[in-house]
Amino acid sequence: MTRPRILPAGSRSSTTLRGKTGWRELEIGRGSSDATCPVVALQIWLKLARIGHGPLFRRVRGQGKEVGPDRLGDQQVARLVKRAALVAGVRADLPEGERETKFAGHSLRAGLASSAEVDERYVQKQLGHASAEMTRKYQRRRDRFRVNLTKAAGL
Repeated sequence: MTRPRILPAGSRSSTTLRGKTGWRELEIGRGSSDATCPVVALQIWLKLARIGHGPLFRRVRGQGKEVGPDRLGDQQVARLVKRAALVAGVRADLPEGERETKFAGHSLRAGLASSAEVDERYVQKQLGHASAEMTRKYQRRRDRFRVNLTKAAGL
């Protein structure tokens, strides 16, 4: 992965990444506030981790003071997501052991696809899916309550 091109405020960032079907450019849009903006978070990470090229997501060691050169593997990402979900109290209604089985790195992609209320083709492009069918699998119950057939039928 190459270092992302960070564009001026109000714009977006883009990066090139390698997926199952080859290399593609991915746009990263700015958020509505700095606290939730993925471009701002990326800028901060690149600066603090002193990343000029190579993998974006790397192992942090030495009580958070040393960033390694190698990319995070899928199992490492899964552990980080599980830990973050537990700390954040996501699905606190479930026992901790059961909560751990509900989250992985894949949860981030599925959550983004499910919460984005945009045309399916944009989600498909962002996630790099070759088919709309795969994108629909990621959009977990997106329309379950938004489109209410009972109400639409006048019941």
